[in-house]
Amino acid sequence: MGVFSGLRVVEIGSAAATSYCARLFADFGADVQKVEPPAGEPLRHCNPLTPKAQSAWFAFLNFNKSSIVIDPTASDAATSLSALVEMCDILLDGRYVDSADCPIIDIDAIRKRHPGLIYLEASWFGRAGPYAKFAATDSTTRALAGLIKLVGPVEGPPLFAPDFQTAIVAGLWAFIAAASSAFARMHGEAGRAWSLSIFESNLALTEYHMFEAFARGNVIHRIGINRFWPSFPAGIYETKKGWLGVTLHTPAQWRAFCDLLGLSELRDDPNLILGEDRLQHMEKIDRQFTPKLKARTAQEWFAEGLQRKIPIVPVPQISDLLLDIEKGARGAIVPVLLGEEEGLTVGSTQQLKLTPPLRGGKVPALGEQQVFMNDRTRFSFTSLATPGSTDCIDADRRPLDKIRVIDFTMGWAGPLCTRTLADLGADVIKIEAIQYPDWWRGVDRRPAYVNDRMYEKTMRFSIMNRNKRGITLDLTRPRGRALAKRLVAGADVVIDNYSVDVLTKLGLGYDVLKTLNPRLVVMSMSAFGVDSVHRDCRAYGSTLEQASGLPGVIGSADGPPVMSHTAFGDPVGGLNGCAAVLIALFHAGNTGQGQFIDLAQVECMMPFAAPWITMHSIRGTQPRRYGNRHPHFVPHGCFRCTGEDNWIIVSTTDEEMWQRLATLIGRPDWAADASLKSAEDRRTIEDRIEASIEAWTLTRDADEAMSELQTARIAAGVVRRPIDLLKDPHLASRAFLQESERAFLGSHPQPSMPIREGANPYAIRTAAPTLGQHNREILSGVLGLSDAEIAQFENEGLIGTAMLCEEELAKSKGDVADRKN
Repeated sequence: MGVFSGLRVVEIGSAAATSYCARLFADFGADVQKVEPPAGEPLRHCNPLTPKAQSAWFAFLNFNKSSIVIDPTASDAATSLSALVEMCDILLDGRYVDSADCPIIDIDAIRKRHPGLIYLEASWFGRAGPYAKFAATDSTTRALAGLIKLVGPVEGPPLFAPDFQTAIVAGLWAFIAAASSAFARMHGEAGRAWSLSIFESNLALTEYHMFEAFARGNVIHRIGINRFWPSFPAGIYETKKGWLGVTLHTPAQWRAFCDLLGLSELRDDPNLILGEDRLQHMEKIDRQFTPKLKARTAQEWFAEGLQRKIPIVPVPQISDLLLDIEKGARGAIVPVLLGEEEGLTVGSTQQLKLTPPLRGGKVPALGEQQVFMNDRTRFSFTSLATPGSTDCIDADRRPLDKIRVIDFTMGWAGPLCTRTLADLGADVIKIEAIQYPDWWRGVDRRPAYVNDRMYEKTMRFSIMNRNKRGITLDLTRPRGRALAKRLVAGADVVIDNYSVDVLTKLGLGYDVLKTLNPRLVVMSMSAFGVDSVHRDCRAYGSTLEQASGLPGVIGSADGPPVMSHTAFGDPVGGLNGCAAVLIALFHAGNTGQGQFIDLAQVECMMPFAAPWITMHSIRGTQPRRYGNRHPHFVPHGCFRCTGEDNWIIVSTTDEEMWQRLATLIGRPDWAADASLKSAEDRRTIEDRIEASIEAWTLTRDADEAMSELQTARIAAGVVRRPIDLLKDPHLASRAFLQESERAFLGSHPQPSMPIREGANPYAIRTAAPTLGQHNREILSGVLGLSDAEIAQFENEGLIGTAMLCEEELAKSKGDVADRKN
């Protein structure tokens, strides 16, 4: 029995985002019914295709579902679909992306008759605002979201993956909305109705750069392939055999890596202590790094890095992933049956230990019902609500009200996970220490930085930690750990993203915590997983992308593997972690059983390469690298516009769009040419088509070109900078950016969630806590400590509100050692 056995999910329309959301439910036993027209959902025909013409992308999104065919021309089509929807618990609506000939039904009327129904509609940009009616693709949406401009050679064009990205991120957000509602529904609430913007969903990947630009100005630019602001190095290097991902953020990591390469001059240069300082000396550093790294293989460097605790990792090809025994053993890669073909694809990243996901499955043929053990008598949503109760949800009550989370996370991934839980109503208590605060406050421990309280002025920390309460506890001391245990005893969830075994060595591992609270959900967000042979590997979000296989399918055939982001793995890991917690909470709410979640963040990156994994598993050849072209759409690319470094993504998704584009750029002969009717036909003259498009775009400003193209209903998106999004007219029209007030920062913008229940997003309730801001509130109000006890803890440095500089930290360690002696 899966966690969601007993849930029925109906999926209508054709949107990869809602398909991925539905697959996450299917992974844990839900009965997912995919409604298709007689010709099948359009994604069934999406490239890349297997030798027997099965779509690898469709396979990844849809195994373990059932298919129902409803002919929209039939007289009873709307009645049949309405009846199906009224028998389900969750309706995922992708019609505003592609209707896929789905019959029109009255959702509002159905919700009145079925008040327990959870409803989510997805669209590219939301149903209101300047972009609402835009024609869009994965890449044009990422361009507008600021996810393409910073990648590639300095001179351009920007480089990007052709597809298969926005749907993964938006699908996770859709799942978070639906699963949190399912949890709330278990406790007597009516079903909630959500809208999801795919564009806004992907701003979770951009928001770090957006708000650093708000704080620092226009300092973020494209600086070369595998180079990213704000730190250097965080890229990919060639070795004697294979490629090596290198990320060095802290001064200690920089010194250790220089020692490893025998570069003492670089190690001791005071101008190279911090990653941001090293950005000014990239060429000098690379001139010395490059020949040194070619002396050994990537695997040899990796082994050395493990010993020295340096975040370096081999960059695998797709074939390497398929040969990795551990990936199969953990369920990161699973078998999939596509008609008569047997292949492999990416499994669930939500590795719950007590209630694991299904390991692989079958892609349904058109109209095929798959039978799973699915007991709908386990719980019934429809029996818990009365007609008309759709209006009974308290407007101020969020799905996770009354849930308490103890947050041991730092940086980006873990705090994004817990921030999302907090945004959904959970009481999140963030635990730091004055000795070791969240490193996103800054890694600089020099007195000037500490004494000026610069650690309270970082936008990145403030963005990731809103709506939380914050305390400090020195967990290296017995009394600090004892207080943490008391907080855990009254909590529902504990999350950490430390290296494996950090909490265990402190006496706060799962085996200890579950004895305090059997309903407790505990999640470890490590890089490779607690049982991985690489469990001790240090990693950042960039490391996770480097190790995922994704860089090997991006870029040109004769170029290096190409990274897409400064820390791609961080936001992706955070959203997957949130999804995993919601699954475990649903199980705990239904059974009273807590459990351990082993979230390996590198596995969270693998869905972006899923189609290529399937293709290689069946064909046995390395996937083609398309550059800025696309396996399915022709033309598709990034084209220069007038002005400095101005670009636009243009794509045609069908024959009619191609004809409109050809006419617009002054080639009506191409529009009328029957030999150019299909994308594959056009691929034979792709160079000529692209030259003609760029000749047209070069005479226009990027926004002007986008306006003309969109007026003609052609998918196009300006390649925006992250800083541009702070004044984006569409985001402004949807109140996406909210103003927040915080000590040391003053008024500043905060991003909204991309899921909303009405016209407006959830309001930001509180700013991120200053260090130890809620010590007294929590120690007294939650744990019942007296003022005298709290004062004593402050005097001993067990708690506090001021970060220690390096000299104070050394003294603190000495004082603790003296007390132990």
